[in-house]
Amino acid sequence: MVALSILNRSLFWGLLVTSLTLFFPVILTAQESSEPSDDPYLWLEEVDSSRALTWVREQNAVTQKELEGKPGFADLRDRLLAIYDSSDRIPFVSKYGPYLYNFWRDAARPKGVWRRATPDEYRKEQPAWEVVLDLDALARDEGENWVWKGVDVLEPLAERALVSLSRGGADAAVIREFDLGTKAFVPNGFTLPEAKSDVSWLDQDTLYVGTAWGPDTLTKSGYPRIVKRWRRGTPLAEAAVVWEGKDTDVSVRSFVTREPGYTREFIWRALTFFTSEVHLRVGDSWVKLEVPEDARPGTYRDHVTVRLRSEWTVGGRTYPAGAYLAMPLNRFLAGERAFDQLYTPGPRTALQSVVQTRHALIINELDQVQNRLSELRLVEGAWQNRPIPTPEFGAIGVGAWDRFESDDFFLTFTDFLTPTSLYLGSLGKADRVLLKQQPAYFDASGLEIAQHEAVSADGTRVPYFQVSKRGLPLNGTTPTLLYGYGGFQVSQQPGYRAAVGAAWLEKGYVYVLANIRGGGEFGPGWHQAALKDKRQRAYDDFIAIGEDLVARGVTSPRHLGIHGGSNGGLLVGVMLTQRPDLFGAVLCEVPLLDMRRYHRLLAGASWMAEYGNPDVPEEWAYLRSYSPYHNVVAGKTYPRVLLTTSTRDDRVHPAHARKMAARMLAQGHSLLYYENIEGGHGGAADNRQSAYKGALGYLFLEQELTKPASTPVGTAAPAKN
Repeated sequence: MVALSILNRSLFWGLLVTSLTLFFPVILTAQESSEPSDDPYLWLEEVDSSRALTWVREQNAVTQKELEGKPGFADLRDRLLAIYDSSDRIPFVSKYGPYLYNFWRDAARPKGVWRRATPDEYRKEQPAWEVVLDLDALARDEGENWVWKGVDVLEPLAERALVSLSRGGADAAVIREFDLGTKAFVPNGFTLPEAKSDVSWLDQDTLYVGTAWGPDTLTKSGYPRIVKRWRRGTPLAEAAVVWEGKDTDVSVRSFVTREPGYTREFIWRALTFFTSEVHLRVGDSWVKLEVPEDARPGTYRDHVTVRLRSEWTVGGRTYPAGAYLAMPLNRFLAGERAFDQLYTPGPRTALQSVVQTRHALIINELDQVQNRLSELRLVEGAWQNRPIPTPEFGAIGVGAWDRFESDDFFLTFTDFLTPTSLYLGSLGKADRVLLKQQPAYFDASGLEIAQHEAVSADGTRVPYFQVSKRGLPLNGTTPTLLYGYGGFQVSQQPGYRAAVGAAWLEKGYVYVLANIRGGGEFGPGWHQAALKDKRQRAYDDFIAIGEDLVARGVTSPRHLGIHGGSNGGLLVGVMLTQRPDLFGAVLCEVPLLDMRRYHRLLAGASWMAEYGNPDVPEEWAYLRSYSPYHNVVAGKTYPRVLLTTSTRDDRVHPAHARKMAARMLAQGHSLLYYENIEGGHGGAADNRQSAYKGALGYLFLEQELTKPASTPVGTAAPAKN
């Protein structure tokens, strides 16, 4: 799935949503609250306090002592590391100017190198890469634990870039200007201090910048609300204000889009996580694009495009939620509203992405959680739609090769058992060139993929994928791992999960991927069905899948484990407290768990459009009904849980996991806790940390789900000799 996100460089909206969680100033303590609280564990919200870190190290020691000593831990850790460091992985690339660029980590370069190759060189089995920036050398020379956070290249010339570097993996980053010709940082070039800043090139001598400018320059969500234009050679403090939002906004940012023949400047004012105002610079003025606040506007050549999240009646016509619209921009700005409807969703189909090439758009849709591609081309004022042949089953990602030059495109294909392949195609041509193919990292012989449906509490059919042995005995004894997310309109699709295969499937166990409401598998309606006071529907969907697995004889509660991270960590935390009888083990990573204070911790306030506002009594009532931190009680039997987080996670506060663990331990429950001191929201800063954390998780799940029947639920498994 990472491969697909790397390739998808289509509409700017995807970058906008990502920016909510990637590019804003670090806040490492809880925001102050005047409300009284009887929470005895507030001190664990003090991220770097000696008391809190002493507690963390004590809990880590308990977990490490139990799991590191288990037979197979070192072997599994080393195998996962070998997968993550493998030189046979596909080096996914982005084309800037004449080169294809790739960021790469392996055993010899744990922090990684940013490197490039020509297209002809890239086609070779072993390309001769040219190193552009060596992070290991940079970290050594500067005495910093730099972690790569991405790059913004000024296109189409691709002579300069803005490189983002994080200390220890946090979202906050230092930004420095880099010269792609000399392969060095620009002396006295653009530089921003550590923050979750947002920057965009206007031209080679001008940036739009949103950052922490000083007191009262952030929103209540902790994001920039002031955008400035910064010219080369002038102090950052003297940058001119372009736009100032309100402190009640989620954030304000500016960005610049570039297409052949067009450069456009935008201001994006996020009112909530899902609603915004978008302003386009026209001459010397900023003109608001009059579309629904929850729509996603963009441009394609001389057209405005609109991706709808709700039904819209305008110009005497009603367009459905999930539709994709376009019309000439000049007519739109003049007040006309006669759109062409370029994509129409169905009951079980949804638009996943739109990719721009030199002369066309590529539509990537989900049909029953499987991808289908089509080409849209504007010919003499009329849009022509043509299907693009693709494999019948699996996850397909698509991205432009170079939207300034050609109609060529990257295409990836994968499923749970098929290693990812990377192709180069061209619109209008049936043949595709296989550029790279990932090797198999686990033995998939005898395994099969099936798609099933469970019926949720309200009668909704909820699909899920199951990966298991052919002829699996349906006697309820097979250890089964159920993974889910269910939020923010994020879809869960089939993909080659090498770690799952090596650590789980090879042992004959079952892996299940849930497509519950709250995700985007069937468009905006599937997401909106589980918003705010409807959140329980997502949890009911997950419960229904668990019950269906038991009813079908795939597994039984003692052998059924669940896994989720971030919003998925909240999901499995709810499962822990609502249905402890249905599950045998819980792996809960970088989670939200305290829904009373989530909006006061780090980026939490920006998610109130998803969950609700705990300060509003009627909204706290439904949040309280499922908040795991408030629903775990003494004297009740729970499945054993491994809670993991990262000290450097400046997106979801580590106090969620800390406080949940502390409360459960005080109540006498058996659990394990592990907090990586580095790593950010991903939980790990490099491949070695990822492998270690992965080994802890999979070994924990295996030991809990293979316990002898005589072992009481919620207790540590007996040691194996």
